[in-house]
Amino acid sequence: MTVAKIVRRSPTANANLRVSSPFGNGKGYGRHGASTRKASMVTWQSAGGDANSDIHANLPKMRERSRDLFMGSDIVAAALKGMRTNIVGTGLKLNPSPNIEFLGMDQKQAKSLRDSINREWSLWAETTKCDAAGVNDFYELEALAFLSTLMSGDVFALMPSYKRPWSTYDLKVNLVESDRCDTPDDGRDVTNIESGVEVDADGMVTAYHFSNRHPGADGLSLAKKEWVRVEKYGSKTGRNNVLHLFEAERPGQRRGVPIIAPIIESLKLLDRYTDAEINAAVITSMFTVFVTSENDPENSPLGNGMGSPETDGEEDIPGGEDMIKMGQGAVNYMEPGEKLEFANPTRPNPNYEPFVRAILKQIAAALELPYEILTKQFTSSYSASRGALLEAWKMYRMRRAWLSKTFCQPIYQEWFVEAVSKGRIQAPGIFDDPAIFAAYTKADWHGPSQGLLDPTKEVDAAVTRMQHNLSTATRESAEINGGSWEDNVEQRAYEHERMKELGISEGAAAPAAAPAAVQATPSEPSEEGDEDNDDEEGGEQN
Repeated sequence: MTVAKIVRRSPTANANLRVSSPFGNGKGYGRHGASTRKASMVTWQSAGGDANSDIHANLPKMRERSRDLFMGSDIVAAALKGMRTNIVGTGLKLNPSPNIEFLGMDQKQAKSLRDSINREWSLWAETTKCDAAGVNDFYELEALAFLSTLMSGDVFALMPSYKRPWSTYDLKVNLVESDRCDTPDDGRDVTNIESGVEVDADGMVTAYHFSNRHPGADGLSLAKKEWVRVEKYGSKTGRNNVLHLFEAERPGQRRGVPIIAPIIESLKLLDRYTDAEINAAVITSMFTVFVTSENDPENSPLGNGMGSPETDGEEDIPGGEDMIKMGQGAVNYMEPGEKLEFANPTRPNPNYEPFVRAILKQIAAALELPYEILTKQFTSSYSASRGALLEAWKMYRMRRAWLSKTFCQPIYQEWFVEAVSKGRIQAPGIFDDPAIFAAYTKADWHGPSQGLLDPTKEVDAAVTRMQHNLSTATRESAEINGGSWEDNVEQRAYEHERMKELGISEGAAAPAAAPAAVQATPSEPSEEGDEDNDDEEGGEQN
């Protein structure tokens, strides 16, 4: 006979049991963000995936919709172009700042090196010879690369060397749109390739795969799609072959997402709502009057509302007799017994602007932009407007530093290598030590200034920062008006010398030029005998 043994557990022991349930254990986050039992959360279906499944698989559709909104939505175009204008503007300008202390240079040698760099850089960067396509100069390429990154999520810059007539430097910048970097389907092993990005066993990016044409290009059936593998770093030099511009959001992410990806749905719905309101307003403005009368319309003093006296209403109507065309302010008579009822027009909708304003505030927050900046409406006080600008410039400076580090500086370093190799810039020992290379190629990149709401206050603040060594004259000159402190000092020195030659002091007006002929004054009548030379308007003599 088998005797069952009964074991009783204490309440404390029961409390320590873990219950595995698909609905959560009802504790901690299981009662809040992770709850699947609450009415407000039960229909929220979510799934967890890595960067490849969550991002890469959805990129083609996100890019298409992002570009479509940029081309067709005014608010998206305003947001992206506004960021490009404030962050890049006319271009992030090179300000070479080699580490002269480490290089053992004196100030005269440092100035000579900076002058050589600026002179040679302008030969390449300020012409279209730096572009592989020969269309843009370097600063325009900056703006194009940045805008493409915002719109598509990422962009690629290849740096081939092409010998071309009348080109001092062979280095070229070739921008490649994000769609052309994808995983080959020509039978090769793609186990280590994600969205066209090849990685090694450690997860390090080693190469990129580019197709010979854009997947959305016309005439796809005429050209065979082929891929080219480009190593990220040169096998002999270790220098960059490909620059990949994107902002990573998750570990393991190899491709970027459009900046409007989280708000694509909201933007599209807002765009449709705006179109609906515009169409409703247009229809309301074309309201047509229909008159039902027991009398013959021909005897009405208004006529029958159709045609003109010359045609007597016998015009051919496009589409046949069944087509009804409403005209602006038209009066149309109907058959006896026919009646129409119209809804009361309520356009323009008084709730449209407040609703759109509320949605735009959410969109602006997602883009890290103040509402005033997004809509270009500064209707608040000076303090509020300045606060909005300062908040926006936090994001502007961050993205400007990112563009300088990932695009401008690497290309500048590659150009510097060629300039030294061709003997156009003297940099002894640059290839002997990476530290020496970094000391020679150290540079700052300055973009357009923030602008001044109150110039007096903000210039005084800049002077105070310099006096207390919180900033430098070079940085303040660049941020206030985008100028160069070095150029300003040299020009001011010339102006001081010139004023001394003319015998005038600082702030004094230049002496007037001697008149060509002495004119008569009221006290000295002219030969014509005009003694009354009083001023006609004021009656005051000179």
